[in-house]
Amino acid sequence: MGRYWILMLSVLLFSCGEPRTSKKTRLKIVDHLELEHTFLQVEELVTGMDVPWDLEFGQDGFLWVTEQAGKVYRIDQETGEKYLVLHIKDVFKKRTTGLLGITVHPDFARHPFVFLNYTVKRDSSIFSRLMKYTYAHHVLTKPELLLEINGNTGHNGSRVKISPDGKLIWATGDAHDNKNAQDLKCLNGKVLRLNIDGSIPADNPYPGSYVWALGFRNIQGLTYSTGGKLYTSEHGDAIEDEVNLIEPGRNYGWSNIEGMHDLPEEKWFAQQWKTIEPLRSWTPVIAPSGLDYYGSNEIPEWHNSLLMTTLKGQSLRMLKLDDKGGEITDEWIYFDKRYGRLRDVCVGNDGAVFISTSNRDWNPGPGFPLKGDDRILKISVSRALKPDALRGHIPVKPALVDGKALYTQYCASCHKEDGKGVEGIFPALVNSTIVTGRATTLIHTVLKGKSGSAQQMPAFGFLPDAELAAVLNYIRNSWGNKGMEIQKEQINQKR
Repeated sequence: MGRYWILMLSVLLFSCGEPRTSKKTRLKIVDHLELEHTFLQVEELVTGMDVPWDLEFGQDGFLWVTEQAGKVYRIDQETGEKYLVLHIKDVFKKRTTGLLGITVHPDFARHPFVFLNYTVKRDSSIFSRLMKYTYAHHVLTKPELLLEINGNTGHNGSRVKISPDGKLIWATGDAHDNKNAQDLKCLNGKVLRLNIDGSIPADNPYPGSYVWALGFRNIQGLTYSTGGKLYTSEHGDAIEDEVNLIEPGRNYGWSNIEGMHDLPEEKWFAQQWKTIEPLRSWTPVIAPSGLDYYGSNEIPEWHNSLLMTTLKGQSLRMLKLDDKGGEITDEWIYFDKRYGRLRDVCVGNDGAVFISTSNRDWNPGPGFPLKGDDRILKISVSRALKPDALRGHIPVKPALVDGKALYTQYCASCHKEDGKGVEGIFPALVNSTIVTGRATTLIHTVLKGKSGSAQQMPAFGFLPDAELAAVLNYIRNSWGNKGMEIQKEQINQKR
């Protein structure tokens, strides 16, 4: 009889989806990476995923992963076995909407809570939700809506974390409205702080408000250091992607300030509102995405650093921090263009690093997706040195001297290398009457940008006249286009 009940218990556990203890499988090694003193290996943990948006390492020892279309998985970090724990059917997925951020309660054994951020659509309106679930019987149950704010087809932010003092932190985007980030009555373009039950903490800097910090365009990465400092990575417009150190009640400038406070009008605004400059900014932009703090000694070269994935930059960046965590002292680039767009990064409790590709999303780069995309890759210490190991490099600002180089750097991520754009989102430049028509119309559009739609075009007035003339002449006479040459003096007259 005892054997019968043991057998029945095993069957029940299997049918409920309980992760089974299995013999460790050997993951496929796809690359080796050589640092100054340490050798790393890159393994395929999981392949064939549908845009894994957010990676979170849980106290339970599993990697928790959201797929943009609405699925949540727990993944065994040793074998790559994945277990579906939730499928949200009402997720609205388009461009960068969908099931996005995830965080797991740090005291998971006592509080088995998982928090998710995803978008829904009701009639013609889009909303961004923050939800709380309870993990029980190997699935996520008891969905509870904590907060819902306005959303859009882009600029929804997405990341969520639990703070060291047990509060829920939610980074939101400006929902494609430049006015939102500076409006304290609006929860878009903010870092929000909530109690675990969704209520407003009494010690928030603005009484009766969820707002913890304001002035953000589109936060894509969110992490705490072991010392309790909160960092974000954020998409700029055509210039000034940012990494910020977040302080309560402070203003980070968008949309009155982009990146560093280096223009007269930006300096005036900064003085009025005591805004904070980013720790680092990037122009040309690299589209920073996921962000995690590396506090382990397992990879000593990365100790006390921020690890950041990039979409346009298609790389993993190591941003070394000073001892106080208030400055970035060094930057290294790894896997440059090797795996395509990288959406998120996560550090495991043993010092291993996990990164997810984003090559099946709405805007893949040339040559992607590859076979096996999208993938989650595991980076860990290797005891073997390989002669063909990859190496990192420090960033070098490109010398943009001709129109094609400028186009590749500033325009190709949207309008594509072949000028054909993305149907329904970014217009084609091939056979475009705006491109080949009156020079004054094209110059005005590029100098001032274009608003009034969900997909706005940034202004490129920051480029010098000669560089703008070079890139405009490139698009006017490429891919079969034929337009009269534009002189830099014409651009100067339109400023």
